[in-house]
Amino acid sequence: MKDKKSIATLLNHSDYRPLEGFEALPPAIHHASTVLFNNVAAMRSARWQDKSAYTYGLHGTPTTFTLEARLAEIEEGKHCILTPSGLAAIAMVNFGLLKSGDDVLIPDNVYGPSREMGNWLAQDWGISVRFYDPLIGSNIAGLIQSNTKLVWAETPGSVSMEVPDIPAISRAAHEKGVPLALDNTWSAGLAFNAFEHGADIVLQALTKYQSGGSDVLMGAVITRDDSIHHRIATAHGLLGFGVGPDDVYLVLRGLQNMKVRFDAHDAAAHKVAAWLKTRPEIAKVLHPAFDDCPGHDIWKRDFTGAGGLFSVLFDPRYAEEQTDRFVDSLQLFKIGYSWGGSHSLCVPYRMSSMRNYWLSEGNLVRFYIGLEDPQDLMADIEQALKKL
Repeated sequence: MKDKKSIATLLNHSDYRPLEGFEALPPAIHHASTVLFNNVAAMRSARWQDKSAYTYGLHGTPTTFTLEARLAEIEEGKHCILTPSGLAAIAMVNFGLLKSGDDVLIPDNVYGPSREMGNWLAQDWGISVRFYDPLIGSNIAGLIQSNTKLVWAETPGSVSMEVPDIPAISRAAHEKGVPLALDNTWSAGLAFNAFEHGADIVLQALTKYQSGGSDVLMGAVITRDDSIHHRIATAHGLLGFGVGPDDVYLVLRGLQNMKVRFDAHDAAAHKVAAWLKTRPEIAKVLHPAFDDCPGHDIWKRDFTGAGGLFSVLFDPRYAEEQTDRFVDSLQLFKIGYSWGGSHSLCVPYRMSSMRNYWLSEGNLVRFYIGLEDPQDLMADIEQALKKL
């Protein structure tokens, strides 16, 4: 090649290399679709499945590998794979472990889109999907069939707040050789050690507390077992689930103060929930830390905190249009799905359309307590209650 390059070439090829030795607290953001190899041999020998080499932006950069490693450390897992959303993480597990003719067990109180995915698997993919009582405990053994290949759990249910006995469910599943996948988003991996309580696959919606800003969509699947990880990693590659490095950086930044925020949400939510228990308009507060919440004894045994999410059942004398008016009358609480950010949220749910068996009376409303002053939040709720 000629020594002097043209401007067009110089704009794309430079001999300059930055000095080595730079170090700072924030991790670097690596933007890449194309990853460069030193030679053909390196290209041909690189394997993305075990993360022993960088192969393509879709399969990870130093930025994504850093977040995956930190999330695995938080959950005390070995492997972690990022996905574009929490729902994508659920899909990746299902498509990694299930095929036509298999059977999967899903709790009746599962996250709504996960339930819809289960119905889709049953309708279009030839997979048997059965929904079970989340408080079934060890009795789930009676539901496990020869073709059952996966048991899902969620602790607690993100709307109705039942706390399942994960150790009992996992023992029953493991005796039949079936792995347990657990959605551990409610505790952010901070207040419940999923692997130590028997989970084989742990799912996190990083959209929530890990981000903390209500501005990022991302999910993660964390495992310890190499063979399970390989199957899920294969699904990850074939499904093309990539995440952007700027979003990864935002989650990495959010991790630094996640524990402080989680504890603040927990304390504020407990205060607001305890006050709501005194209100005559509220028939029941569904908060796992309260002794009348289904599965409270399990929560007390296995958890170290509760975060900011809980639900209430209004007195049955109030019709849906009245509780809807209550939600519409709130000023500080905004109406919106998701949670984990600094702003308080409130959403009403029609439980009869979400559950196979729902016997409780009264309309359910879910609260997420943000980082506002709890006294201001209670005042907001009080003024809205007057408009029922």
